[in-house]
Amino acid sequence: MKDATVFLVDDDASVRDALGLLLSLKGMRTQLFAAAEAFLETYRPEWRGCVLTDLRMPAMSGLDLQQAMHDRGILLPVVVLTAHGDVATARLALKSGAFDFLEKPIDDEILLDVLRNAIREDGLRHDAQRTEDAARSLLERLTPREHEVLNLLVEGLSQREIAGRLEISPRTVEVYKARMMEKLRCRSLAEVVRTAIAAANSGPTDT
Repeated sequence: MKDATVFLVDDDASVRDALGLLLSLKGMRTQLFAAAEAFLETYRPEWRGCVLTDLRMPAMSGLDLQQAMHDRGILLPVVVLTAHGDVATARLALKSGAFDFLEKPIDDEILLDVLRNAIREDGLRHDAQRTEDAARSLLERLTPREHEVLNLLVEGLSQREIAGRLEISPRTVEVYKARMMEKLRCRSLAEVVRTAIAAANSGPTDT
């Protein structure tokens, strides 16, 4: 991603500088923070990329940061890098949603590969969110009756079965279906189903 940034959180200035230099030399944008609290205070929803955080820090730990991000709906992938790793901590970090858990010293190429994958994951998530939001926006244009027809089509009912369920004629169902597909910009029933599923993934709707 063009605007992707590695948000590096580490209380050790020498580590921040060294990692910041390494990533910059490899063509990665970075933003450095001396504490997890500083990252949370500065965070903007439009940020893209990933977070690379130390595990042990004086106030808020890397795991605390990960939990705080989750609580605030911050979806940037988190990579935990530490010299004090153990199996239990790694399991906890990964169970809590960390993208990866790495132990120092870490080979530069392995670190870079993990960060690139984390950034790619963020890009895919962002693209999926945009698709879901667009589908949700289209569904909001439907009338209540068109929503009913849509839901029954997604359930797999035929037009005759929908007519019986709604106590209207098959011809009327055809009219509602045509209007619905036009509003959703769909040319086939498969596209209608995909749009409905995408919208459902973006959150609750009135459907």
